[in-house]
Amino acid sequence: MKNCSLNNFMKEINLWLDKEYIQKAVTDGEGKFIVYFLDGTMNTYMINDCNEEQVARVLRDLETLGIPVEH
Repeated sequence: MKNCSLNNFMKEINLWLDKEYIQKAVTDGEGKFIVYFLDGTMNTYMINDCNEEQVARVLRDLETLGIPVEH
């Protein structure tokens, strides 16, 4: 699991969005954000500088891009 800021998380995830590499995104209710990739791998993040609404906004943005999101 990676601990990171929201800004660093967004920089990293934007690289994958450009390549249409993300299969789905999941939040576990404990503050973890899990990204599943088309190749079967996953990354788990603990975003340490944001609140629940900011994470919800990221999830809505991913859904808008057509990426399935599970809460």
